Amino acid sequence: MADTSNADFAADLIGTHLVVGITHVDHAGNAVSHEQFHGQVIRASIAEGVVLVDSAGKEHWVPLDREAFRPADPGAYTLKSTGETLVDPEWLSTWTVHPPDHH
Repeated sequence: MADTSNADFAADLIGTHLVVGITHVDHAGNAVSHEQFHGQVIRASIAEGVVLVDSAGKEHWVPLDREAFRPADPGAYTLKSTGETLVDPEWLSTWTVHPPDHH
């Protein structure tokens, strides 16, 4: 059976302004790089995840995991990566990417 709460959440994201922060870590858990982007959510579904398009027209993808999304407090947000200031985005999403396990 499909998870209707996730489907409803996906539908609610469409058309909103999303700010994403991704931290890449090494095997020891040390941050090795950071990535930030933002844009309007153009597609979101359980099957596809969340797709947003930035101001340059580039599409970005993140998984649909409700726990990684939180409503943004009203105000200005400055991206550390670019210095760009965003005003009143609806959502923030943060992720930590770990390297594959050694075998």
